[in-house]
Amino acid sequence: MNKAALAQAIADRVGNTKKESEDMVNALVHIIMEQLQLAETVNIAGFGQFSAKTRAGRVGVNPQNPTEKIQIPPVTVPKFKAGKALKDCLKKKKPVAPATPTAAPETPAEPPHSTFGM
Repeated sequence: MNKAALAQAIADRVGNTKKESEDMVNALVHIIMEQLQLAETVNIAGFGQFSAKTRAGRVGVNPQNPTEKIQIPPVTVPKFKAGKALKDCLKKKKPVAPATPTAAPETPAEPPHSTFGM
C-alpha cells in the first residue's frame, strides 16, 4: 500500500474526501519527522514508537578497494518499535478492530424549562 492508497482507505473508512485524507497523512508524516529532528519520541499507543537513534561511527572497508580502511562517521537514523497490539495482530492473536468514524457526538435537544415554583 502506498501513500495514495492509504489516503483513499482513510477517506473510505471515515467519510472524508480523498484530498482531506491526503492532507491528514501528509500532516502525520510531517509531524513525526519534525519531532524526530527535535530528538523527541512519537508514541502511538498500541501501534508503536518512533524515535531517532545515533549510530556510532566506526571503521569500515572501502568496497572498491578492500585493503583500504575508511572512517564511517556517526549518523542519526530512525527507529521504530512495534507496539503490543501490532505484534498481536501479526501473530493472529487478536483481530484488528475496525475503526469507526469519529463523528461529533450529537448534542441532545435542550430540555424544556420547568415552570415549577414560578
